[in-house]
This record gives sequence, structure tokens and C-alpha cells, in this order.
Amino acid sequence: MDLPVAPPAFDATTGPAPHRRRADRGADVGAGCGLVFLELVALVVIFGLWALSGWTLYTAETVTTDPLWNYLAAAGGVGVLALAAGLIAARSGAVVTAVTQAVTAALVCLIVFGGAAAQSHQDQVCRDLPSASGCRGDEQP
Repeated sequence: MDLPVAPPAFDATTGPAPHRRRADRGADVGAGCGLVFLELVALVVIFGLWALSGWTLYTAETVTTDPLWNYLAAAGGVGVLALAAGLIAARSGAVVTAVTQAVTAALVCLIVFGGAAAQSHQDQVCRDLPSASGCRGDEQP
């Protein structure tokens, strides 16, 4: 005796590709804006500390700012964290956060490479002419 054959069940592998799961748009925009705000605050603090290194309240003393190298390393750390957050956001489907973090990481990269070029140029000027403006002399403790 032959039993009747049932029609094939629904097969999700045939037909159009399955839709990717996306993060909620409101949460995505909020996370992207929040992360950009925190990264900008971190960069303002880092470079604000660098700018404050060249200020003194003692008027008889001449002060120059610290070299940028350590501050650029800290800014690079912010860029690496932005890149990691962007990769995590892209994996979870948060498109807005992924794009904002990629843009932030690219801008931090430009800032770091531009600052490194400027500091390298300043270091070369100070090696060639130690008494040039902005160079630290041997007279400072």
C-alpha cells in the first residue's frame, strides 16, 4: 500500500536571502551620539592637558609645552577604542553607530599622524637650533 506524499515543507534556504537583523534605530542613533560625545570629551581633556602644560602663573619663568608624543599615544588609544566599538556595532547591525565610529577613528588617525609630523618637525628644529622658539633649553630644571 502506498501512502500519500505530503507537499514539501517551507524551506527558508530557497528564495530571497534572509533579512539581516538590525538594531533598533533609536538605540543605534543614541549609542552613536553618546560614543562620539564621550570620545570628543576624552580628546578635549587630552589636548587640554597638553595646552595647560605650557602655562604657568609664575611670570618670571618661561615655559614651553610638553612634547606631543605621550598625548598622541593617548589620542591613539581613543581611536583604537572607536575602531573596536565600530566593529562591534557593525557586527550587531547598528549601522549608524558603526559609521560614526569609523568616521571618528579616521579623524583621530588624521589628528595623530598630523600631530606626529608636527612634533617630529619641532624636534628636528630643536636639534638643529636649540635656542629656537619653543625649544626647551638646558637652563630649566
